[in-house]
Amino acid sequence: MKLKNEVVIITGAGSGIGKECSLNYASNGAKIVLIDRNQNLLNKIDLLIKRKFNKTSTLKFLADISNEEDIKHIVNTTIKKFKKIDVLHSHVGIQVEGTVEQVDPKGMDDSYKINVKSHFNFIRLALPFMKKRKKGSIIVTSSNSGVIYDSEMVAYATSKHAAVAMVKQIAKDYAKFNIRVNALCPGWVDTPFNDPFTKQMGSRKNLLKYISKNIPMKRFASSKEISDAALFLASSDSSFMTGQALVIDGGECL
Repeated sequence: MKLKNEVVIITGAGSGIGKECSLNYASNGAKIVLIDRNQNLLNKIDLLIKRKFNKTSTLKFLADISNEEDIKHIVNTTIKKFKKIDVLHSHVGIQVEGTVEQVDPKGMDDSYKINVKSHFNFIRLALPFMKKRKKGSIIVTSSNSGVIYDSEMVAYATSKHAAVAMVKQIAKDYAKFNIRVNALCPGWVDTPFNDPFTKQMGSRKNLLKYISKNIPMKRFASSKEISDAALFLASSDSSFMTGQALVIDGGECL
């Protein structure tokens, strides 16, 4: 087991990629701290992990990760129960579609608040505990839109590039403490997170045509394929890797 007895915090744990990562971490022996804003999804993933892996040492939090006080409560409660944080996977993100003329200022602000600042706040509050132990892996879910550019997605691409830049800077500053910080950059994954793109393209049929035409591998990734990459970043398999944007996109960025 790659994460036996390690404490893993993951945001957006109840659906899509976050759900698959939660299951993958649990199956590899981790003690899981689950965070989601949807109570029903949170309860389901918590119950699934307990039934499937007999995990009695999970924590779950219904939380707004844009609220710093919520994050502080999660970190402090985790330390009180488990005494440590080995892995922080700050996964939550939002998509706001449109060109610079179409995106209103609130959409740009929301993109920054969730796709950049929420990661910053979580990392800032978890880092002292990792620093004290001189051990930790931090994963920020960005996107391949953090290394390339999408058409008519100014808020999304800007915020995702900023997340990658932040990861690189923090990685450089904290490598001396044996704390690794990397960005997970998925391409097209078949989850409800694509709804803004589907809306932008007019229908799912049009989206599938786009995938077939523009992705060299001509398909979506599965959530499991992304979670396996996340497990690599979380575990000692990537022990000499920091400050990287790990792109899993079927060749789209080539």
